[in-house]
Parts: sequence; C-alpha cells; structure tokens
Amino acid sequence: MILISGGAGVMGTRLVQGLIEEGRKVRVLDRPGARIDGIDVDLRHGDVSDPETLRGVFDGVDTVYHLAAILIAHDDAAFQRVNVNGTKNMVEASVAAGVKHFIFVSSASVTYPHTTAYSLSKREGERIVKSQDGMNYTIIRPTLAYNERGGEEMQMFLNYLKKYPVVPFIGTGRALKRPVHVDDLMAGFLSLANQPQTYGKTYAFSGGDSIAIWDMGKLLLKHHGLNKPFVPLPVGLCKAMAAVLARVQKRPALTWNVIAGVTQDANLDPSEATRDIGYRPMPVREGFEKCWPLGARRSA
Repeated sequence: MILISGGAGVMGTRLVQGLIEEGRKVRVLDRPGARIDGIDVDLRHGDVSDPETLRGVFDGVDTVYHLAAILIAHDDAAFQRVNVNGTKNMVEASVAAGVKHFIFVSSASVTYPHTTAYSLSKREGERIVKSQDGMNYTIIRPTLAYNERGGEEMQMFLNYLKKYPVVPFIGTGRALKRPVHVDDLMAGFLSLANQPQTYGKTYAFSGGDSIAIWDMGKLLLKHHGLNKPFVPLPVGLCKAMAAVLARVQKRPALTWNVIAGVTQDANLDPSEATRDIGYRPMPVREGFEKCWPLGARRSA
C-alpha cells in the first residue's frame, strides 16, 4: 500500500493515476471535501497538521509520498503549521506504523542563500525527515514544474507576463532556472518507491537544462503568440515597495517571497537522479514546444 498526502491536488492526482496504472494499491490523504474524480482509490480525509485526524490512515502502508504542503500564503504561520508541523506528524505516524520508505517532496528553494518563510519551512521539513531513526527516506527537490495547464508557480508567472503591455521585471532577470515538465517529474516520482539505492538520498528533480528567468519569460510569451518589452526594476526598489504594501494590504501583489523567487538561482543538477534511477528530463525548449507548439500556432 502506498499513501500519498495531498494526493487530490494537481500533481498528486497525476501520481495516483501513474501508480494505479502500474498495479499499485494507493491510498490518498487530503483535506475534508477533497475529491478525486474518475479514479478508484482509497480516499481518506484528514489534516496533516492535526495528528488526531491521521488515526488509521497509515494502517498497512508500506511507502509514503508526502506531497501535502502550502506553497503560497499571505500568513507565514501557515508554512509552520502545514509544512513543518504537518511533516513532523506525517513522519511520526509513519515511524509508528512501520512504514519502510518515506518520500518527502521538498523544494529547490531550500538552496536559496536569501531565505523566505516557505524555504525555511521546507529546510526544517528536510531536517525532520533526516532526523528519524528506523525509517528509510528519500528527499526530492523539484524545480519550477509546468505542463500545458501551467503548474501553480508557472501559471502565476505567465499570468503576470500577460497582464501588462510593458512588463515590469524584478531585477535584471539573470537568475538561472531549470523548469521541469510534469511528465518528467512524474516519471521520477514513479521510479522511487521502495528502491534501496534511493534510501538516504536527496535528489534534484529539475529540468534538462538551465535558462535565465528573463529569457524564460520571453520564450514563454513566444509560445503563447506574444512579444512584449520587459523593463528591469531595481531589486532595492522592489523590496521597499513590498515592505510598504505589506503594511497596507492584506494580500499584497508584491512580496519578499516573489522577489526571492525571481532573483535567485534554482539551477539544481539532476545528475545523481540520472545515475540512480534513470531520470532524464527534457530541455526547456523541447518541453515548451511539447506544451504549446509553435508550428501549430503558425498554421492556425
């Protein structure tokens, strides 16, 4: 039995489907009210931050994929509650149930030299996973995920690029990113369960090559039939604006989390995952073409 927390989300549903197609028994843990349509799966409702709701969920479970997390929040306490406390609860319940393999989906942001509340919460989650005795673990650090429907962060970036005729860009756009296609990410996830060579390892599940975020923005717009000028804004000015907005708005459009994500590298090397489990992600230009073919746009 494989348990997936957050399995009713976009990424989780893809993983559930892939595991079921491989003939695996799958149980999903997600928040009350969550649904998975069209898939015959054992769905349990609970809250990773509340251990009382996890009773019985781990019975008979051999492998855990811990995907459940808060990625974007306007209240930093949410990161502590879900990403830190929730991971602690999942790990402790896994150890108590005798789970053989705990797979923790972390984040490329743990490598940021200038931290955010989110990146710190994922760092602490990694520490919690590593500190447990008697349980094999694997930690995964995905980079910016995308497919034809976007991916949460990529879709937010695209929506921002589309919003203005002239795009205000935080900084000079030199930060290197390795966007990863969801198909590659899922192939990597499916290669992990109960594979002894992955125990105790931390893998970067990143894309096949790196690209500056400025160039990535231009390329993304090109694949959507758009061409716009970008105007770089000084990072210091953006930080000052974010500080002011934080005082006067409950949900500011510009935050330190956004600035940190745009201006810092997430250029993680996937070569260890390639050696151990055959992870071979496609380059970004190939992936964008797969999602939004330029040839189809020209013919249209």
